[in-house]
Amino acid sequence: MLVFSPRGIYCPTADIYIDPPSPVKRAIITHAHSDHARGGHAHYLAHRHSVPILRQRLGSGISAQGIEYGDSIEHNGVRISLHPAGHIVGSAQVRLEYQGEIWVVSGDYKLENDGISEPFEPVHCTVFVTESTFGLPVYRWQEQQEVYNEINAWWTENQRRGNVSVLLCYALGKAQRVLAHLDRSIGPIYAHETIETATCVLRENGVSLPELVRIPGNVSHAELQKGIVLAPPSLSGSPWLGRLYPYSLGYASGWMIAQGARQRPGINKGFVLSDHADWAGLNAAVKATGAHRILVTHGYAAPFARWLRENGYDAAEGNGQS
Repeated sequence: MLVFSPRGIYCPTADIYIDPPSPVKRAIITHAHSDHARGGHAHYLAHRHSVPILRQRLGSGISAQGIEYGDSIEHNGVRISLHPAGHIVGSAQVRLEYQGEIWVVSGDYKLENDGISEPFEPVHCTVFVTESTFGLPVYRWQEQQEVYNEINAWWTENQRRGNVSVLLCYALGKAQRVLAHLDRSIGPIYAHETIETATCVLRENGVSLPELVRIPGNVSHAELQKGIVLAPPSLSGSPWLGRLYPYSLGYASGWMIAQGARQRPGINKGFVLSDHADWAGLNAAVKATGAHRILVTHGYAAPFARWLRENGYDAAEGNGQS
């Protein structure tokens, strides 16, 4: 039913692509991160919470249709529906049904309920196309509340030392997840404008999120030192960050599980918090779909596909016609 090509995952019967990297006539977008949602498509289909972010990032004039989870549309006899992926707010798995065969493309997903995204929903299917960003046994996450406790303790210690707490996290998804679980009794939560903008767009479209404050131009170091500043990773080493000195720089990412990542230049503290499934989550998701045939994309596709074959699945990397 699907073809894997340089232009993306393509359904010829419906004449529609999933997360295509280059402009196409019709695109299904699993979520609004820039590596999955590119500009230039003639028409976009996504979950309704993703559409406002797409418009904010790609332009208000794009042709975009937002639908609810579980609602279906039909193109040339192919029934298409979106189902919760749990990755970020609005993230979706794409279910395609045609002549009794069901394929599900996972997009990015995680199984742990983050409290703001609709939790991952296993979708029974014939063929499951799974990501494998963290598809090695070494990637096993601790309970998320333990990570939030670590962040709050680090923030409190920085206050004692007189340093501004700056936490690097992706502007869409990770930042809102952290925002929802910080201990607001410790102090105010500030944010770089990119995070504040994404948060406001989500809040204005029905997503319940705590308030945060864009850093005022005239704020004093003494005031900032009481709070915590959320900033995108791209600002590491930037003049913007330099004006907050002295500060302690943290980074929330699944990649922080690796010792080398935690010791990257300028990072004082790494927090292992990922919006992707870990090794156990990937295996649990595959099993829950009931699919015998698995196609693996993104990340450690070859070793994860090999592991699945060794455990009785018809598994391969999703890089050819299928």
